[in-house]
Order: sequence, then structure tokens, then C-alpha cells
Amino acid sequence: MAGDLPEYYFRIRENGAAVFKVDTENRQRRIEMDQIAVVNIKNGEVKPQGDRRLSPADLAEIEGWMARRIAQLAARDIDDIHRAVDYLNLTTHWVQSKASDAQLEEVTDALLLAMHDLRSVLVRKKAERMLAGVPEGAAD
Repeated sequence: MAGDLPEYYFRIRENGAAVFKVDTENRQRRIEMDQIAVVNIKNGEVKPQGDRRLSPADLAEIEGWMARRIAQLAARDIDDIHRAVDYLNLTTHWVQSKASDAQLEEVTDALLLAMHDLRSVLVRKKAERMLAGVPEGAAD
């Protein structure tokens, strides 16, 4: 088991992670994790733990993790939006075929306001892209 463990462990936290160096090469053959840094992916900050100096290998591993984590979170964001489109379609079907008057009374105003807000922002953003000459389907 010890041979299969990574050299670094990242304990995910809001906006980043606590970074640990994994050690299995001790006398007791126990897994020891020594915290070496705290990472903030929102601002790119890497704070060494205590008086520790991070080695180039430590920094390379941390920077690689940060890049992978940022890409993973971006992929999750777009996946969430695709799911929201699915939920809107399912909600439309529910409203049309299954919802009772009482259920509609409970959710109609909140849905209308949220959809109006979303539509307003989408229209404004699309107009901004068109005025800037961004081709349809290009990334912002």
C-alpha cells in the first residue's frame, strides 16, 4: 500500500487546499502527513507552512495541482449550466403536465423573476459580444 501513495496530498478547502507531504519511509512504517503549505486558487497565493521553504519540486507539484484544479472547477461550472438547461426543460414539462394550481402558486413568482433576471443578463452579454465583434460560439 505504501508504494501506491502519492508524494503529496491536497486537502481541498474553500478557495484552495492545504498541501501535505506524504511520508511512509519512517521507522514505524506509518503514513505521516506533514503540512507544507496552504494554497489559494482564487488569487494564486502559495503560503509555506511555518518557517518551511518550499523546494522547486514542491512548487512544481503545487502549481500543477492548481492548474488541474482550476480546469476541473471550470469544467464543473459549465456542466452545472448544461444541467440547469436540462432542469429548465424538465420544469417546463412539469408545469405543463403535472403541477397543481397550489404548486404553481408557490413557485410561479420566484421562477418568473429568476428567468427574467437570467434573460436580461444573457441578452446584455450577447449584445456586448456582438458589439465587440466576437464571433458566435467563441469563448469569452
